[in-house]
Amino acid sequence: MKQERQYPNVMITPKAERSIKNGHPWIYGEEILKTEGTPQNGGLVDVFAGNAFMGTGFYNSASKITVRLISRNANDVFDPPFWRRRVEYAVRYRKTVMPGADFACCRLIHGEADQMPGLTVDRYSSILSVQIACLGMELVKDAVYRALWDVLSEMGETISGIYERNDIALRTQEKLPEYKGWYRSDDIPAPESAVTEICENSVRYLVDVENGQKTGFFLDQKYNRAAVARIARGKRVLDCFTHTGSFGLNAALGGAEHVTCVDISQSAIDMAKENALRNGLDKKMDFLCEDVFDLLTKLAEQKCRDYDFIILDPRPLPNPARLYRVLPADTRRLT
Repeated sequence: MKQERQYPNVMITPKAERSIKNGHPWIYGEEILKTEGTPQNGGLVDVFAGNAFMGTGFYNSASKITVRLISRNANDVFDPPFWRRRVEYAVRYRKTVMPGADFACCRLIHGEADQMPGLTVDRYSSILSVQIACLGMELVKDAVYRALWDVLSEMGETISGIYERNDIALRTQEKLPEYKGWYRSDDIPAPESAVTEICENSVRYLVDVENGQKTGFFLDQKYNRAAVARIARGKRVLDCFTHTGSFGLNAALGGAEHVTCVDISQSAIDMAKENALRNGLDKKMDFLCEDVFDLLTKLAEQKCRDYDFIILDPRPLPNPARLYRVLPADTRRLT
């Protein structure tokens, strides 16, 4: 190491050493042999296996993941320019692999994959929706948000605000409060509305960043939705757990004969209807506000054969077996 270290030390087991060498960025509490100095929750520590420096990370004794590595370079200095470099690399990489219109609606930062543990940043047109699930990252978020704002502005991208969707139970494991709302600073504005329009796979949506699922929308299903558009041509489609209609809209735009969208949430159905109108697809779609389990049970009992293609994309279920039981035997493989 070329520079004098200022952080407490954490000594780890051979198992944790092997894990780090294989690229895993987490160190669990039971993998720590001892500490030297006084680590502070949310602060930085240097990690050692014997005399070998393994990296620097955020420390939190309240979490099972006691250390989350952010760097393996002993010469890094963890100041605002450091976070600026991390943010800029991630954002420019996303623009390289998701160019054009895709860059206006994508995940900009993927937490540990971008060496920014616990940080998720999704872009919905002019709004950035952020979740933080790591105490250390919470403590440096001002520098990270500033870097996001500056980097995107310098790239000519228009951003109107940063919305924090920190209403996730995972934060309690880091002893962090749950909340949501606009991030406010002297030079980063807070828009009046958290509803914005995005375009994905040529489908236009209204996204409610404040009240939508996850950070506002299920961005991770982008390519599955594109696949549905190809498969659905000429078919009668039942889109279960439709939420705001994303799979159903892709099916309709892809040439489905007709699409029925079902969700238990009336507000989700209302948004799905609005999205259908927005895309001129309302004539080939209808919408049901019903419990999907009850509907599937009824359709099975009636031996319904109205649909060629059934889409099942449920949110996490307390009892997944319930979905399995209501499906006809010849369609269970779809789950």
